[in-house]
Amino acid sequence: MLQAPIVKTIPFSWVDGPGNRFVIFTQGCNFNCIACHNPQTITLHTSRAVDRSVESLLEEIRGAMPFITGVTVSGGEATLHIDFIKDLFTRIKADPQLAKLTCFVDSNGNTIQSDWEKILPVADGVMVDLKVLDDAKHVALTGSTNTLVLDSIRYLHNQNRLFEVRLLLVPGQNDSDQDLRNTAAWLLDVDPEINVRINAFKGHGTRASARDWPDASETDVARYFEVLTACGIRNIVSSTPHNPQT
Repeated sequence: MLQAPIVKTIPFSWVDGPGNRFVIFTQGCNFNCIACHNPQTITLHTSRAVDRSVESLLEEIRGAMPFITGVTVSGGEATLHIDFIKDLFTRIKADPQLAKLTCFVDSNGNTIQSDWEKILPVADGVMVDLKVLDDAKHVALTGSTNTLVLDSIRYLHNQNRLFEVRLLLVPGQNDSDQDLRNTAAWLLDVDPEINVRINAFKGHGTRASARDWPDASETDVARYFEVLTACGIRNIVSSTPHNPQT
């Protein structure tokens, strides 16, 4: 019986994909992001996580059915547990009670194509984080190159599974006008109608090395919108309330 280390589940969320979603947070990540809001989920093996079977999660999902439209597997980095995700989504699609639920993955994109191929037949969409386009800055922020991230975004788009690209923007680290313009140009080359979400950095919950970094202010978020929109990004939202007229 397949199992995966699960940090927690949320029976009802509206920020982890379209609609109201049951969210499963897996343990372990293949990045080591300075700005991570959940650094306790980076290590693969920890007593904080509990090994859960697919069947045990399906029972929880059934209990939430009256309130949700889908299931999202997040992390940590969900794709470290690709076979588990494949089994979970396959079981959901085959279950008459659960089959109407959409199945999404929230990922950092640091995943090889052959792993994506395993789950795309049973996955309805993927949300991918793009920390920063410049690879040297990406290494500084995450400890890893962004080569696989960029490959994943293009591949998932070509397979009609890319739901959204998420930009975690950290003042003074990856949010210069030039960084934003370069990112917009790259994303527009993937798809002029690409969906983009701004996740504005907040220091609460991060590791000590990032706690002195300033939070992204409403003024910062307004500038992000202005620059990205001016570059041609049309489908853009923010996880932080924002008035485009501000």
